[in-house]
Amino acid sequence: MTDEQDVRKAGWVNEAWQAAADKAARIGERIGTGFPHASVNGEYALEDPHWWTAGFWPGMLWQLYEGTGEERFRTLAEGCEERLDQVLHQYERLDHDLGFMWTLTSVASHRLTGSENSRRRALQAANYLAGRFNLSGRFIRAWNPWSEGEDNSGIAIIDCCMNMPLLYWASRESGDPRYRQIAVAHMETVLEHFVRPDGSVYHIVQFDSATGERIRGLGGQGFAAESAWSRGTAWAIYGLALSYHHTGQPRFRDAAKRVAHYFLSQLPEDSVPHWDFRLPEGVAKHRDSSAASCAACGLLLIADLVGEREAGSYRRAAERILESLYRNYGDWDNPKQEGLILHGTDHFPEGRNIDVPLIYGDYFFVEGLARLRGTEAIFWQ
Repeated sequence: MTDEQDVRKAGWVNEAWQAAADKAARIGERIGTGFPHASVNGEYALEDPHWWTAGFWPGMLWQLYEGTGEERFRTLAEGCEERLDQVLHQYERLDHDLGFMWTLTSVASHRLTGSENSRRRALQAANYLAGRFNLSGRFIRAWNPWSEGEDNSGIAIIDCCMNMPLLYWASRESGDPRYRQIAVAHMETVLEHFVRPDGSVYHIVQFDSATGERIRGLGGQGFAAESAWSRGTAWAIYGLALSYHHTGQPRFRDAAKRVAHYFLSQLPEDSVPHWDFRLPEGVAKHRDSSAASCAACGLLLIADLVGEREAGSYRRAAERILESLYRNYGDWDNPKQEGLILHGTDHFPEGRNIDVPLIYGDYFFVEGLARLRGTEAIFWQ
């Protein structure tokens, strides 16, 4: 890259970072220590603290605090973390998304402030997450029953790749190898049963919870069982790369690259994917900007983990995605829209939160910018 290209890149990255920080400060005046998920008519709907997205707003605040030093971001992030205590104490409300929630709150806080209370919270959450491990199937159970009498004890989902960093952190922090062993076992199951030879992935795999035998793949938030949900692909890119980062085991790196190559091969001209890569004619091809921002973070991590000859292609792809999100999908000066990044798709099969900003899309966009700016405070690592 020439000096002129470096300057141009630094220009848009810094512009985007400032725009994101300014908007987060503005919307923080209303959201406060709430837990946003999806923008509804321009305003982020706030969910209960047990909802799986509860970590992304405070995670974004911690990322902005690290990059700006502004205390207002830290104050709100700490308030969110304290509100999550009620969830830790209501065991039946917890599922596998403990990693999403406490990596971006308590692990982040402990890393940036040294808080011992945050460390204890994160270790408690890691214990609950480890307790969901199914020994026969070598997977972490995704959800608790959604309705009385339902048995989903054999369900695992690709999203859980992103919960494993909490277990890797807990092993490092406590000196107990069991957390790491569980994370590695789960990710080996992902390699065996979720990642297809072409690099596409299943969203959901159902196992016999007693024997551990694989029963079938399910469509979940993708169009169909054998389709290719783009955000699930992004979870796999980033989650597999993180497992290689934490373990040094080449099979995780190689799988992350294979999934990344599939993702990149399916992108439209503006580098932001449709919500599923295998949609039949007649099905609406909404974009999912959240899949784009998450995948970009995974691509930047892969670039850090491979040799110099390979790194440039992954980094350039991530930069293209993030710049497109900034220029083509960002909403920076509109007082009637709280979301940072437009055109996310949450759950198309259920008709939920389609073509709207999503807080996790915003979070990963900010994290991607932080990576491009050279931050060392990436909480999953």
